Amino acid sequence: MGKGLSGATLVVKPSPTLNFPEHNAIIGNTCLYGATSGKLFAAGGAGERFAVRNSGATAVVEGMGANGCEYMTGGQVVILGEVGENFAAGMTGGMAFVYDPHDRFELYLNADSVVIQRLASAHWEKVLHSLMSEHAEETQSRFAKELLRDWDRVRAHFWQVCPKEMIKRLAHPLVDEEVKETA
Repeated sequence: MGKGLSGATLVVKPSPTLNFPEHNAIIGNTCLYGATSGKLFAAGGAGERFAVRNSGATAVVEGMGANGCEYMTGGQVVILGEVGENFAAGMTGGMAFVYDPHDRFELYLNADSVVIQRLASAHWEKVLHSLMSEHAEETQSRFAKELLRDWDRVRAHFWQVCPKEMIKRLAHPLVDEEVKETA
């Protein structure tokens, strides 16, 4: 699904009778492989190798299997749930945000090419919140709507994943000046 996506918006919603779709994969393996632009919103999880070689698409999913965002060179990915092993291996571009309420994300991260941090920039927090809002509207995800309603509490459970080589090239820094001054 979405292999080579180059401009469309794909929206995947589960059957209304499926309980807890955020805990179920509703799209398969290798979704968004080599995508260059466009958007994907899925109110449920993705299989393995999600957004591999993504170079410009934007996506929001509610979990994924192993090797997510592998060799990603651009775009933005939001994961509102758990990820599998080897997340971000070889990631050299783009940005990812991972919701991690159980503090397990670091166990699955391949940190060779990326840095991670909690949200420390008003700009990037706004980007994340906006993508989640669009996802909730497009998919009617109950889970995403709950997170947005409780934003002041759940925002602290997000990791921002940025390729090391991109840090000095970002138009907006990862950390706001006032945060740097108090640190």
